Amino acid sequence: YYGPVEQQARITVRAMETSKTLRRAEYLESLYAQILADTGLDETRVKFTGLLVLYNNVLQSLYASQILTLGAVFVAIGIMFLALFRSVSLALLGLAPNILAAGLVLGVMGLAGIPLDIMTITIAAIVVGMGVDNCIHYIHRFRREFELDGNYRESMYRSHSSIGRAMYYTTLTVVVGFSMLTLSNFTPSIYFGVLTVMAMLAAVMGALLLLPKLIIAFQPLGPERA
Repeated sequence: YYGPVEQQARITVRAMETSKTLRRAEYLESLYAQILADTGLDETRVKFTGLLVLYNNVLQSLYASQILTLGAVFVAIGIMFLALFRSVSLALLGLAPNILAAGLVLGVMGLAGIPLDIMTITIAAIVVGMGVDNCIHYIHRFRREFELDGNYRESMYRSHSSIGRAMYYTTLTVVVGFSMLTLSNFTPSIYFGVLTVMAMLAAVMGALLLLPKLIIAFQPLGPERA
């Protein structure tokens, strides 16, 4: 379209959004530079619009906020742990399983080449928010069991036989629910379901295996009683 009165031209360009090799930001930047070089127009005379540009702007905003969001989540959880357990060491140990789950899901996405989009970019923060419950329940039970005899290993066994069972079956229920997303015909929903299931399993495994091991190793509740 060309308007001689307004001295404006509109050029329509189609892009294959489903292409796995499409890098929207790089594509738009290279196209913008090529138009300026070929036409000699001033930068203020060229403007991109459309769904591709809108979607790219949304994704770029999400990318920029991803690290800040995860950082804010972990800081908030650390402060909550500190206020709840009144112990810096317990607060730091309680963060470990959640960091493991978030790191696992982001690492798998990177290795598998799964792109960050509106669906997948929220998985890490969601899983951390859901997985933190396991750490709270386990640490609270462990402290109560430790008060009985002051033995870390026996406290771990009793914690596993009580709250550990509840954590296992609760996570199993959540996993079964999210696994239903894998039956979807919408690819982002499948990614969301698979990655969430993987992260939830990592979170509960971290709470039942890594967390008690760290508690026994660092003894944040004080030395064992003879």
